[in-house]
Amino acid sequence: MINVDLLRHICELPGAPGYEQRVREFVIKEVSSLVDEISVDNMGNVIAVKKGKSPKKVMVAAHMDEIGFMVNYIDDDGFLRFVPLGGFDPKTLSSQRVIVHGHEDVVGVMGSKPIHIMSPEERSKQVPLNEYFIDLGMTKAQAEKLVPIGSPVTRLGALIEMGDCVNSKSLDNRVSVFILIEALRALKDQEVPYDIYGVFTVQEEVGLRGAISSSHLIDPDFGLGLDVTIAFDVPGSNGHDAVTCLGKGAAIKILDGMTICDYRMINYLKKVATDKQIKWQPEILPKGGTDTAGIQRYGKKGAIAGAISIPLRHMHQTIELAHKEDISNCISLLTESLKAMDQYNWDFSNTGQSPSVPDSFEGLF
Repeated sequence: MINVDLLRHICELPGAPGYEQRVREFVIKEVSSLVDEISVDNMGNVIAVKKGKSPKKVMVAAHMDEIGFMVNYIDDDGFLRFVPLGGFDPKTLSSQRVIVHGHEDVVGVMGSKPIHIMSPEERSKQVPLNEYFIDLGMTKAQAEKLVPIGSPVTRLGALIEMGDCVNSKSLDNRVSVFILIEALRALKDQEVPYDIYGVFTVQEEVGLRGAISSSHLIDPDFGLGLDVTIAFDVPGSNGHDAVTCLGKGAAIKILDGMTICDYRMINYLKKVATDKQIKWQPEILPKGGTDTAGIQRYGKKGAIAGAISIPLRHMHQTIELAHKEDISNCISLLTESLKAMDQYNWDFSNTGQSPSVPDSFEGLF
C-alpha cells in the first residue's frame, strides 16, 4: 500500500527546528530526479519545481522539522538542561531516550524526580517541563567536550508497523514529507496544468517560519498545506471533539486556529475525492495551525489555499500513530488534485453548493 521503508527512513532522521540539514540532504537526493528544478533558499527550505502547461503556481508545503529541544546549561554533575523547540506534552517524556546532537550524536535519557521521593502534592501534579533534565551518564567535563551549549536534541524512536498502522517518532510531519515525495514521483512522467512548487519547509513547529518566507518568494496562486491533524478517536472522546478518526480517509481541512480555508479549495478537494473514489473526511481543528496559514497570507496577492491532513493519534508525544490507508488516500488526493486544477471554476461566484445561494433572503423569515 505504501513504501514503509522510505517512510521509516524519513521519520528516523533527526531534524529539530533550525537543524533540518539531514532531512534536507535526503529530500534533495530523493526528489532531484522527479522535478525540473530544485533549489534551497537562505532559510533552508527545499523548493522542487515541476513545470506545467500554464505559468500559474501551485505551492504544496510539507515541513521537515520535528519538535525537539536545545541544550542551554550543563550542571556540575553533567546533567543537561534544555529549552523546548516546539510544543511538548511533558507527561510523555519520563525515561524517554533522546539524541543530543553535539560534536557527535550522544544518546541521553529524560529524567525527573523519582515518584518514591515526591511529596503527596507533587505526585498529584504533572511534572513541568523545566524540571526535566537529560542524563548522559557522563561527568560535567565529559559532557562539555561533546555537547556545546545550543546543541539540538531530538527523540529516539524507530518506526514499527502495528496492525494497519505505523508507529514512530516524528510522523508529525515526516509523513507529509513522504506524501509529497510520493506525489511528485507519481507525477514525474505526467503533464500537469500549472507549475507545481513542492516546498519542504523549515521551522514550522516554532511559527511557520519557512512557509512564510518561501510563500513570499514564490507568490503562489494556489496553495496546499500537508500536515498531520488530531485523531482523538480514543477512549474519553465525546465524538464531537475527535476532529478526525484513523482509517476514515484523508482529511480535508475546513478550519484550524490560524486558517479559514478557501471554500473554493475545500469544494475542489471534495469533488476530486468523490470523483476519484478517494476516502476522505472533514477536518475542523479548533486550535493550532499549519503551513497553510503561511501559504494563504504571505504571497504578494494571497493564495487560494486549503490543506490535506493526515489523522494522527498521540500527536506531539514521544511516539505517534497513523493509518497506512489514510496515508495512501492522502497521496492519491494530492496527486489527483494537482493533475486537474485547470478543470475547476475558481471564480468567487462558484460556491460549489446546490441549489445556488439566493440573491435575496426575502421570504426566508
